[in-house]
Amino acid sequence: MIDMNESFDKQKMMETLVDPEVSSILTELEGGEKDSAYLTDKLQLSPGQIKDLLSYVIEHKFVVINQNDGKEIFKVDLNKLNKIMENDDNFKSVVDGLTELDQFLN
Repeated sequence: MIDMNESFDKQKMMETLVDPEVSSILTELEGGEKDSAYLTDKLQLSPGQIKDLLSYVIEHKFVVINQNDGKEIFKVDLNKLNKIMENDDNFKSVVDGLTELDQFLN
């Protein structure tokens, strides 16, 4: 469970999470962990771009990167992500909108 007193800038975290490229990565990770090769192929971003986009959420452990057989495996902490969304009504409506958009596009 997330400690909402954790030392991150909530406004910066919200801005990061609603960034279209970041949200597209997180959407991929919601279904389970993915390796960097899958993400680069699916999202047409380089591994460096993915890490740069996710740097703030990685720094605060909303996304973790593990190594497995030389591959980088990205995994989202859904409990932590859901907790921050539950505590921000405006963010929840944005996420719901993004989810609807994602379902419409896919």
